[in-house]
Amino acid sequence: MNAKPPYKTLFFIMILTVLAMFIALPSKVPIHFKVFNREIAYTFERPPLDLTQLPKLRIPFRRDLELRMGLDIQGGTRVTLQADMTKISQSDREAAFQSTREIIARRVDLYGVSESTVQTSIANDQYRILVELPGVTNSSEAVALIGTTAQLDFREEPASPSTKKVSANIENPQSLDPFAIYESTGLTGKDLQRSGVQFSNKDSQPVVTIEFTNEGQKKFAEITQRNIGKRVVIYLDDIPVTAPMVNEAIVSGSAEISGGFTIEAAKQLSIQLNAGALPVPIQVVQQQTIGASLGQDAVTKTARAGLIGVGLVALFMILLYGWKGVLADLALAVYAVITLAIYKLIPVTLTLPGIAGLMLSIGMAVDSNILIFERMKEELRAGRPFGLAMKLGFGRAWDSIKDANIATLFTCFILFNPFEFSFLNRSGMVRGFAFTLALGIGISLFTGIVVTRTLLRIFLRDPAESVMRSRNVKGVKEKLEGNKT
Repeated sequence: MNAKPPYKTLFFIMILTVLAMFIALPSKVPIHFKVFNREIAYTFERPPLDLTQLPKLRIPFRRDLELRMGLDIQGGTRVTLQADMTKISQSDREAAFQSTREIIARRVDLYGVSESTVQTSIANDQYRILVELPGVTNSSEAVALIGTTAQLDFREEPASPSTKKVSANIENPQSLDPFAIYESTGLTGKDLQRSGVQFSNKDSQPVVTIEFTNEGQKKFAEITQRNIGKRVVIYLDDIPVTAPMVNEAIVSGSAEISGGFTIEAAKQLSIQLNAGALPVPIQVVQQQTIGASLGQDAVTKTARAGLIGVGLVALFMILLYGWKGVLADLALAVYAVITLAIYKLIPVTLTLPGIAGLMLSIGMAVDSNILIFERMKEELRAGRPFGLAMKLGFGRAWDSIKDANIATLFTCFILFNPFEFSFLNRSGMVRGFAFTLALGIGISLFTGIVVTRTLLRIFLRDPAESVMRSRNVKGVKEKLEGNKT
């Protein structure tokens, strides 16, 4: 008995494809047509995806659903910074360099360049940070923002009411600083020796420890004595990072900041404090402005070559496999739509190597279908019925498909280097290629196996099985009619 066609799976694929097409569409699509000599013009505008507005759920997820373009496509600024570690002890250099990298990344985020990259490099005692800012044309402003030493400042509530006015950013009301009236105490990053993460002896919860220099110990003792029961706010680059409550005077020169931290939150706060505690002078060693015209010309040629290649692959599949090739091309179209939608949801920064990875993953998606169809041919030549041949073809080709894709995914992992191993690649462009290739392989496995198989089971039938089925239906009808008479 033949299995029922997987209509539920087809319905799921159709819903997924429609949603992906909605996300993949440009934000504005002009619609213009004529009906009975009446001209209709309309512009479809797709709203951004904002799950923070959902009632009760408040999921922190918001995307404008626009494609992110890399530095090599839309142009921008590339800055190479060098950290001066001559005044930092050898044991503290790694922590200082990590803190410097984190504070520069935070400054870049505040600058509003979401698709930027901040990478580190250590070679021959040279500590360098490469910052890429796509779309940033005012390079001098960017350098002024990211190329300064981190400033740590301890502030307290003024003794007398202040007449200082606090203004909020109208475009971003959440930018209002609730501690804006607080005043500097004179205790800065130069008075802080180091910060670390430990576990409290009372409740075994993570706490952030801070240790002061001899001069800082005297200042901190005076500050805590006059602020018992109040908050002392710690600022980094004029932005508050923590506001602990002072429970008692601290004269030992070391203190703990507690507050229900997770381990990751405690580490992040410690890194931010060390960025000011271990001030590392930064100087710009190279500054490069990349024009968008070169990138746009390159991406146009790459996209044209990619479309021609995909068209030839689609034609090859139709000529070689007939209707099976048509269904494989339809699955390939579903693959393209889903891939573009995921690029916008993550979002993926699209670079020229990334486009190359996407094109390569398309070829690997078609390769899976070729293996399956050739296996099906072998089973049909062995005299097996179409349904069984299709089942065996998918099953026996899966081992080859799985092994080939796992090997490629291992290569992608090495090229992407997620754990920042110093002996592996750290280039942003190579990482972009690895990420898009790995993402494409994952999606191609879904479309090549699930989508293609579903379409084959529903739209293709063995002629012999169809004739047999029609004869069986006819025989049942004749038998029923005979029983009636």
